[in-house]
Formats: sequence, C-alpha cells, structure tokens
Amino acid sequence: MTKSSAAVALPVDVTRIQALLPHRFPFLLVDRVVALVPHQRLTAIKNVSINEPFFQGHFPGHPVMPGVLIVEAMAQACGLLTRLSEDPDSGKEPAPSYLVKVDKARFTRMVGPGDQLVLDVEQKRMLRRMGLYECRALVDGTEVACAEILCAERDK
Repeated sequence: MTKSSAAVALPVDVTRIQALLPHRFPFLLVDRVVALVPHQRLTAIKNVSINEPFFQGHFPGHPVMPGVLIVEAMAQACGLLTRLSEDPDSGKEPAPSYLVKVDKARFTRMVGPGDQLVLDVEQKRMLRRMGLYECRALVDGTEVACAEILCAERDK
C-alpha cells in the first residue's frame, strides 16, 4: 500500500472535494468519490437534481444535462484522481489541473433529473505533468458518455 492510498479514507465527501478542486457551485460537478486505486483509477458520483441551474434553459419542459457538462464532470474526476494520488507528506504544494484535450467523445443516452451519474476514470499514461485518461459516465450501469481526456498540471 502506498502512502497516498493509506491517506485516503473513502468515501471522499464534497467538503474534501472542495479542498482538492478549485471549482465551486454551480460548476462543481462531483459530489463524492467512492472508489480509488491511486495512479490508476477512480469512481465518483454526480447526483443530478432538477435544481441544477442548467436545466432552466436546457431544455424547458424536457430537462437534459448538457453533454459538455458530462465531459466536465469526467475531467473533474480526472483531477481528483491526480490529487488523491499525491503523497500528502511530499511537502509539494499541489498544482491545479487544466483540461487540454478531449478525444473520442460519445454520448449514448440523455441524462436528466433524478439520475445518478457514475464517473469512472482510468489513468492511461502520465508524461511529465500531463495525464491521459479513459473516461466513462454511467447511469444505472449503462454507459451514457465516454471520452479520452488529456489534462495538464500548471504552476499556480
């Protein structure tokens, strides 16, 4: 067991997520981390509520979570995998991650109010300060979206 895996108690709640990511309402799109294998994979949850601000205009009378926000939720899960894999005793101040590239994005089902979006991200490669991730979003065990996401750390 690595130091980073020993330091992470699951589930990781939204208070801890806010300490790890710079995003805030209405753009924080991860509610909980439920599984983690440091430097390899992470599973997170986004509970989709009718109270989401984007449902006001997308679309009135037929609320659908915008696909770009599903991609953003997957990217935030990638950032959490990176942050939760860091050695807390390294003394290094963590750098924020930025979305660099999205490839092979596919949307196979609409996501709406009441759905629980399960975000599965797997780190495929790390090179210097860039990470390539294979990402899937599921509702009730069915894939609703997938993408390859490239993120890069940047100095503060």
